[in-house]
Amino acid sequence: MSDKPSDDDRKALNKAMRAVKPIVHNQADVGLPKPRAKAKFTRADERRALLEALETDVQEAEFESGEILSYARPGVQKSVIRRLRRGDYSVQRVCDLHGETVASAKLILSRFMQECQDDGIRCVRVIHGKGLRSGHQGPVIKPKVNRWLRVWDHVVAFHSARIQDGGTGAVVVLLK
Repeated sequence: MSDKPSDDDRKALNKAMRAVKPIVHNQADVGLPKPRAKAKFTRADERRALLEALETDVQEAEFESGEILSYARPGVQKSVIRRLRRGDYSVQRVCDLHGETVASAKLILSRFMQECQDDGIRCVRVIHGKGLRSGHQGPVIKPKVNRWLRVWDHVVAFHSARIQDGGTGAVVVLLK
């Protein structure tokens, strides 16, 4: 038996293939209209947003003034900031910078942060004050603390404290 087709087989194949037309696309047209696009998660997203809005404390109107401090390193989940905002983390140590000069505040804070890192502390509160006695120039220590915490490598995230824990006069800080 030979692997090559005979002349009769070729003629039969050519005769059968005469009416065949090549396909110019690779999608079937079934003649049905395309279904309308639907947002799959719209209701769930709306429920989640409503629940978050309901969980927000009405007394936190102070935060809406733009004085809130919040930061997370790239890659830190949004839930971490949400938990910081709610006060879900247990504060292990507190550093109070009230009444300090900028130079002494930086020294105190850097020593405090180093001690916390050495001792394996993961969550601290830094009280920087609101700058109410700073007059028209506004807070002095608060923006410095905001900047210092952002550049220290062992700071993972921070957020202004809950009202009962100091509000916008303090931040809760998560450390590596």
